[in-house]
Order: sequence, then C-alpha cells, then structure tokens
Amino acid sequence: MSGLADRRTATALLVAGTFFMENLDATVITPALPTMAQSFAVAPVDLNSGVSAYMLTLGVFIPVSGWVAERFGARRVFIFAIALFTLASLLCALSTSLPQFVATRVLQGIGGALMVPVGRLVVLNVTPKERLIAAIATLTWPALIAPVLGPPLGGFIVDHADWRWIFYLNLPLGLIALVAALRVLPPSETSSARSFDWPGFLLMGGGLFGLMACTEILARPDVSWRDAVAALAIGLVLLGFGVRHLNRAAHPMLSLQALKAPTFAVAIWGGSLFRMGVSAVPFLLPLMFQLGFGASAFEAGMMLMAVFAGNLVMKAGTTGVLRRFGFRPVLVVNGVLNAAAIGACAAFTAGLPLWITCTVLFVGGMSRSMQFTALNTLAFADVPKAGMASANTLFSTAFQLAMGLGIALGAIAWRLGDALSPGADPATPFRIAFLIVAAVALLGVWDSVRLAGDAGAHVSARREPSRNDDARHRAGHRAHQKARSH
Repeated sequence: MSGLADRRTATALLVAGTFFMENLDATVITPALPTMAQSFAVAPVDLNSGVSAYMLTLGVFIPVSGWVAERFGARRVFIFAIALFTLASLLCALSTSLPQFVATRVLQGIGGALMVPVGRLVVLNVTPKERLIAAIATLTWPALIAPVLGPPLGGFIVDHADWRWIFYLNLPLGLIALVAALRVLPPSETSSARSFDWPGFLLMGGGLFGLMACTEILARPDVSWRDAVAALAIGLVLLGFGVRHLNRAAHPMLSLQALKAPTFAVAIWGGSLFRMGVSAVPFLLPLMFQLGFGASAFEAGMMLMAVFAGNLVMKAGTTGVLRRFGFRPVLVVNGVLNAAAIGACAAFTAGLPLWITCTVLFVGGMSRSMQFTALNTLAFADVPKAGMASANTLFSTAFQLAMGLGIALGAIAWRLGDALSPGADPATPFRIAFLIVAAVALLGVWDSVRLAGDAGAHVSARREPSRNDDARHRAGHRAHQKARSH
C-alpha cells in the first residue's frame, strides 16, 4: 500500500512540475518583449503576436485533449506532450525571426494544450476520492505561483543573460519530467470507439479562439475596440452553435453531462468568476505600482512575492481546513475574504507603510490558494470514473478561458476607471478597477451559497453529525457524569 501511495504522490508531483513549466512559460516572456523585438528587428508591439499565438493555441486545442487521451491513452499522450513542449521550447530559443518565433510558440501551445488537461486526467485516474484534496492541492500551486514568479524571473534573465535562456531553462526541466513520466506513470487504456467530432471541434475551437482573441486585444496598450467587439461577437455566436451541437451529437467532442452535477456546475460557473477575479490581480497590481506610484518594473513585480508567500503558507493547511469545516462554508467565507482582499487593493497609496501592503497581499494569497484548491477538488467530487475524461476536458477548457478573461476584465475595468475619473491622479483608475474586479469575484460566491451543506463530504472525509451521533454523545456524557459521582 505504501508503494502505491508513493507512486500516486510521485505522479502528482510530476504533473505539478509540468504544470509549473507550462504556466511559467505563459508569463515569463512579458518583460523580455522589448529585448526580443530588438533581436528580431521589429517593433515591441509586434511581439504580442508571440504571446497571443500561445494563448490562442491553448484555447483551440484544449477541448481536443479528452478525445486524444481516450484514443491513444493518457500516459502516451502526456509523455508526447512533454516531449513536444520541450522541443518547441528549444526551437523558440533558436528562432531568428518573428515568423519563426510565432510558429514555434504555436507548436509549444499545442504541447501545453495536451500536457495540462491530460496530466490532470492521469492524476485523477490514479487517485481515490478520499485522497483527492491532497492531490488537487499539489496540482494547484503551479497556477498560483507561476503567474507571480514569471514577470520578475523574466526581468532578471533579461537583465543578466540572453532572453533565449527563458526557453533554454525548459530543456532540463522537460528532460527530467520525460524520464520521470516513463518510470512513474502506469499504463492507461485506449479506446477507438468514438470518432472525432469535426463539427464540434470547429465550432468550439473557433468560438474559444474568438474569446481568447478578444482578451488578447483588450490586454494591449493600444486597444482596438472594434476588433475586440468583433472577436467577442464571433466567439459567442460560434460557442452558441457549438453548445447546441454538443447537446445533440451522438458522440460529441466535449460532453456537457458533468454540468448536471451541482458540485461540478459550481466549480465551472461561480468558479470561473473567482478565477477571472484572481487572474486580473497580477495584471493590475504591477501596473498600479508602476504607473500610479512610480515604482520600477522590478519593484512592482516583487510586490507580488507577498501573494506568493500567502499561497505557500496556505497550501499546508488546506486539507485540514476542508476536513474540519467542509466545502460549502469554506467556499462562502473564504470567497468573501478573497473578494475583500482584492477590494482592499483599492486603498493602496504611495505612502502606505510597506508592511500593510504586504499583509493585504499575503492574506489575499492565502485566500486564493484555499479557494483554488477547494473549487478544483469539488469539481471532480461527484464525477464517476467513466465520465472523468470528458469532465476534465470541460473543466480545463473553462479554466483556461476564465484565466484569459480575467486579464480582459482587468483591462476593461482599468479603462472604465480611467473614463470615470478624468483628470484624477494616475492611481485612481486602478482603484476603481480593483473594486470592479472584487465585485465580480464576490458574485461568484453566490453559487457556493446554494450548495448543499454536505456537498463533497465523501471527498473531505467530513460527516455531518446525525441524531444517532447526538444520542450516543448524550449517553456517553451521562455515563461519564455517573462515573464521576461514584
């Protein structure tokens, strides 16, 4: 039994390591864009195509991951994805022109689109329900830490080495992960009964491409609102037809059956609002410190280390908290705390003592870590093994979309704040933006309020006391009092 538990732990750590590599790669590149632009002899704004190519590829190909895993086996696909991501990282480092770089980023995005959801599926397949919290907590930290560490690390590499080392660093990590996967991962079953759903892929992929394109346009310094609205409209129309197709097709590319489980639905709908809120913070906070308070890029990025510290501290206590209180109370109370921590950023000023700023960010880091783990665990609490692949693909798709929309939310809120405060100091639009983002995060708590009191109890190993428990407790208390009287 110990050997099996060790293998499960090793599998979770391996997958978490690949998640960290993929999440870090999405954010570490941002500070290097001006230097890379000089290397490719293009304008810095042109390098946004390299960032957007990666994100758009993720959005299009993540929905395919479930079918690919079923057809070829999760273990085989995960190993292939690691190899592809590592090779693409090498090609990114060796690129000598912008078209080459964009092409290799697309290749890297395909590897990431398979690596993340299929890696999570590998862990879900080998983890019993009662150990799900610990496994999901292990998988959650890369999504929390990588966006925080990425910008400072990228800036450090650019300042002290060649930008190509941003991608060279993936080579030893990828090779270690590849060897570990070959040794640790158990064989997985394959199935060729389900044909590929081309209409579903084109409609859902096109819809997600449109929404991710909209988020990328809104995150640019020079926003084209016409292009953003057009991308949003096309994305929503295609997604509408895509959902209609998925509900009617005999063998859809992406099954929506998991949404019938209240626990999964909460993790998707309310959980997406939460993820949008927390992903907007790493976008807004450095800009607020730079443009509003005059901090350097490195100083602004280092402020996120307080969020990172909160994430780490909370990780050790997540399982105990969920087992002590259960999912519903934790999601409601902690969700309100998370929204309050985001809203508190609106009170930041240039003269505010550093320890107060860091305390707010630290508490925010703790609350988002707790909420991430609770939602990600609850999503699969009531999903049967037979439906795990489809549920995992749907969850991964919604997760990626929500994190991308969070950046768009931050950009829109910031520009709305700018429109509402003409002539105000540069920090005021950010204060308005943080209040808007906090309201969105708070709105996501409503889904958790409507959860059943015992939701996910079989996963958290928490059981509500029954009448029999109360009777036994009273009988035991009377016996104890009687023994004392004698």
